[in-house]
Amino acid sequence: MITAERNTGRAHVIGAGLAGLAASVELAARGYPVVLYESSQQAGGRCRSYFDSELGCRIDNGNHLLLSGNVSALAYVDLIGARDTFQPPGAAAIPFVDLADNARWTVRPAAGRIPWWLFAADRRVPGARLRDYLRALKLWRATPEDTVAGLLDARDVLYRRLWEPLAVAALNTAAADGAARLLARIVAETLGRGAAACRPMLPRDGLSESFVDPALRFLRQHGGDIRFGARLRSLDFADRRLTSLDFDGDRVTVHPDDTVILAVPASIAGRLVPGLMVPDDYAPIVNAHYRYDLPADAPRLTGIVGGTAEWVFAKPGIASVTVSAADAIVDQPAAELRDALWPDVAMVLSLPPLPVPLARIVKERRATFRATSAQEARRPVAATQWNNLHLAGDYTATGLPATIEGAIRSGVAAAFHVHQGRTPQAASSTATVTRSTAHFRDCLRTLS
Repeated sequence: MITAERNTGRAHVIGAGLAGLAASVELAARGYPVVLYESSQQAGGRCRSYFDSELGCRIDNGNHLLLSGNVSALAYVDLIGARDTFQPPGAAAIPFVDLADNARWTVRPAAGRIPWWLFAADRRVPGARLRDYLRALKLWRATPEDTVAGLLDARDVLYRRLWEPLAVAALNTAAADGAARLLARIVAETLGRGAAACRPMLPRDGLSESFVDPALRFLRQHGGDIRFGARLRSLDFADRRLTSLDFDGDRVTVHPDDTVILAVPASIAGRLVPGLMVPDDYAPIVNAHYRYDLPADAPRLTGIVGGTAEWVFAKPGIASVTVSAADAIVDQPAAELRDALWPDVAMVLSLPPLPVPLARIVKERRATFRATSAQEARRPVAATQWNNLHLAGDYTATGLPATIEGAIRSGVAAAFHVHQGRTPQAASSTATVTRSTAHFRDCLRTLS
């Protein structure tokens, strides 16, 4: 149970991506006066929707998969009252297609944590043996320097048909370089917990309608001040405190009772905060959104092995493709990418290869930091050397790669650090929010 308390000092949250939104709503729910600053004219960062005039419909700027095991993200969704904006949870089953031989299978974990299904040959990835799965136990003994490909046998069919696709998607890094510890954490929180943690949670309309707009409404209902077009240029420090914020010459004083959460991209945080080390190597993601009315029975999500496309999301009126760690294709012209990716979609979903539908290609050249051991060592914790400054963002040391769950968990943890360091004032008799707090312990454990 969260009971809103009257707190005299303001919470300045800079950056309205998911990390900043998560921090803002957590503090607002506890009675903090929140001021949220965003340099652009819309919130959401890399997780938002917009109307594409060429396609004539709303699309997401990227594809993000939320699973029922993402406890922090779902607690955030519940807090902002957005659970009903999601489609009913799908079955814990993700179909795959190998374009090399058109082999098709479905990864379908069992109900419990013990993976009894591995003993049934027809439940395993085609060509994989039980001992191939048991090799994955090495992930839980990974050192900080271990890579996914270094621990798992890249010659195994299971590696090619399961571990490599999952690693590239989760880490946005080639499996040869990806940090094995980060993949282990992802597997432990999803596949390792059985079917209950592996049900896809997809927005009914779009990312903004589920993650962004309800959060902004929540903030306004709790007295939050949201300021768009506020680009932070510099910070002033004195006596181990952050003392003022400079937004293009508009200086905001940070009073003694105020606190600041910096939820901006890593490169900006590294420039603004003296001595802060942050990840400095980034990987691209390419998304293709095809205007196409898919059959009603099309799978919500399909993994592709052996093609240019890697994942296909079936959305209302849209077939959406994601390619992670897309260094090899990000420089190709949009028209070439449209024509190169559609044949994979057509083959997987049994659609006509021609004509190629109208499409929007979205390139995120610096989508996330590369989840390598070297970059993992550069991730900062939430606390800084300044008493009233905290960090939030998927680049911080969450124990997870740069995912929705990691971003939200970082925001929650930063807000919790603020709350722990503040002496509560008189509790209000209104604005009581009831929800699970298990994810708070996870956040604090990973960021403390």
